[in-house]
Amino acid sequence: MTKNLVRTLGPGRHADGGGLYLVVDPSGARRRIVRVTVKGQRNRAGKPLRTDFGLGGVNVVPLNTARDRALEHQRLARQGLNPKLHREQEILCFEDIARQVHLERMPTLKNPKHGQQWIDTLEDYAFPKIGRIPVCDIGQREVMQILSPIWTIKHETARRVAQRIKTVLDVAQAHGYREGENPVSLVQSARVLPRLKDKVKHHDAMDWREVPAFYAKLTKQNGMAAKALMFTCLTGCRTSEVLQAVWEEFDSRSVSGLSPTTAPRQIRSTASP
Repeated sequence: MTKNLVRTLGPGRHADGGGLYLVVDPSGARRRIVRVTVKGQRNRAGKPLRTDFGLGGVNVVPLNTARDRALEHQRLARQGLNPKLHREQEILCFEDIARQVHLERMPTLKNPKHGQQWIDTLEDYAFPKIGRIPVCDIGQREVMQILSPIWTIKHETARRVAQRIKTVLDVAQAHGYREGENPVSLVQSARVLPRLKDKVKHHDAMDWREVPAFYAKLTKQNGMAAKALMFTCLTGCRTSEVLQAVWEEFDSRSVSGLSPTTAPRQIRSTASP
């Protein structure tokens, strides 16, 4: 099997030899498995015990590495040993697990752009510092090394990076690659990072003393947008309330003879202010 085939083969199970298969899911996700027959062991039906073992996604585990692992599984099986019980436990690094989590979650996301942003932020801020560290060795110190430089200057980005690191470490723990409480949770609960107040950004507004002259200019325009803006000036309604207004919301008896000075007392909208 070539790299081009790995990239282009359609859904199904495709053999590479030696019990190694490429599995392409209908969603397009690609992973490798190895099927072995354990010598001397039988299943419940009395037939030779055949077992499949996952080797990881194609973007996480290179083809040559997958072939080496498949050979090791076959070696154990020929000795009558179940690879699941006798293979050496391999601790993956943070980047390996993060990319696998990304691949598994991509098909569930409605917006592919968000999925790409998910991995991009880790590539920019996390992988350079902890990407090749085994997940079992990542603690609060490593988390702080990532978050501290960007916490105050790129707070929203830092917050998202923290959440994504936490997700990767949670998945790693669920697969038995690490133990103990998630270091991101510990950093957050300890409140060692500065507390930041959201900066209030007001919309631009016209000085109220300029409104009468502005309103007079609007009265000389015939466009619907101008009429809607006049209505907004007179009532103080929100933009959505004006754009989505229906006739049932108005009392037609009180809208005659409107003027910029009398209209606020005369016109009535049932929409909430």
